[in-house]
Amino acid sequence: MSKNSIDEIKSEQFAERMMTILNDGALNLMISIGYRTGLLDAMSELEPSTSEEIAEASGLNERYVREWLGAMVTGEIIDHDHEKKSYSLPQEHAAWLTREAAPNNIAVTTQWISLLGAVEDKIVECFKNGGGVPYEAFERFHEVMSDESHQTVIVPLLDQTLPLIPGIIEKLKEGIEVLDVGCGSGFALVHMAKEFPNSHFTGYDISHEAVRRGEAHAAEYGLTNVTLIAKDVAEFDDIQKYDLITTFDAVHDQADPDRVLSNINRALKEDGVYLMQDIAGSSHVHNNMDHPLGPLLYTTSCMHCMTVSLSQNGKGLGAMWGKELATEMVKNAGFTQVDIKEQEHDPINYYYIIRK
Repeated sequence: MSKNSIDEIKSEQFAERMMTILNDGALNLMISIGYRTGLLDAMSELEPSTSEEIAEASGLNERYVREWLGAMVTGEIIDHDHEKKSYSLPQEHAAWLTREAAPNNIAVTTQWISLLGAVEDKIVECFKNGGGVPYEAFERFHEVMSDESHQTVIVPLLDQTLPLIPGIIEKLKEGIEVLDVGCGSGFALVHMAKEFPNSHFTGYDISHEAVRRGEAHAAEYGLTNVTLIAKDVAEFDDIQKYDLITTFDAVHDQADPDRVLSNINRALKEDGVYLMQDIAGSSHVHNNMDHPLGPLLYTTSCMHCMTVSLSQNGKGLGAMWGKELATEMVKNAGFTQVDIKEQEHDPINYYYIIRK
């Protein structure tokens, strides 16, 4: 294409968009800091306040708080009264930025950008040489994943997610065997174990660190109906042992997802049910053009989900493996019934209700 054929209006519009991307990318970091430091939570409880008052209320350094406020004001996230030298977080914004707002707290998700950015150099090397970046390279991964899971898994689990399976609440009250594959820190299991003391909950995860976190969490509540085991989920060989098996955004990360799904099929009782929460989207990029979080999900996939799998010489499905491929793989694993549900609170995931 020659320079003379360039659409100047289109070019200028794209330049403007790039400026927006730069500013919004910077604001993402500031929002993440605001979440991690508790600034957003503190400001949601304050009347319009000076930077000194905000720093005191949040127990933080005033000079850093003041510069953070500068970014948040110019980004039109926080309001500023120049004459009174005061700052305030509008309640309409707090409804999407504070811990009280869960499961609608988008500030939680902003943490992923800095977490992924920390491995950018390693990802660039993978672009050149192939291979992948292993789990252990992602500092704070389990902490951020636990924060994210609190919103998408824990908060809606009892009232919204489990009821997607007819009759399962009653069975959990009576007492059944439950397995969570790729359980991470086991917070979902602990949440269910507290509510359903007659049922027993087992979790498998390859990360010893995550299992230790989960065991400590279960011990806080004195639970005896939770068992967490550090195990490669491609290797477990239980046979028709569980009435309910769950995976929460875990299958697409696996090095050998086909084998994991086959293991789940074998471990599930004939009349049991498998609940697979996994990323919402199509296997075909052209079908994801209207996805509200398409760029974020593909980026997260490229810089975490896919690369972690490839680091183990795995399949490298990526987060956006999509419902078409997911359904095909589930059926190839021996399941015959797959029902896909969506939930209003969670634009990121599909909920697959799967039976033999």
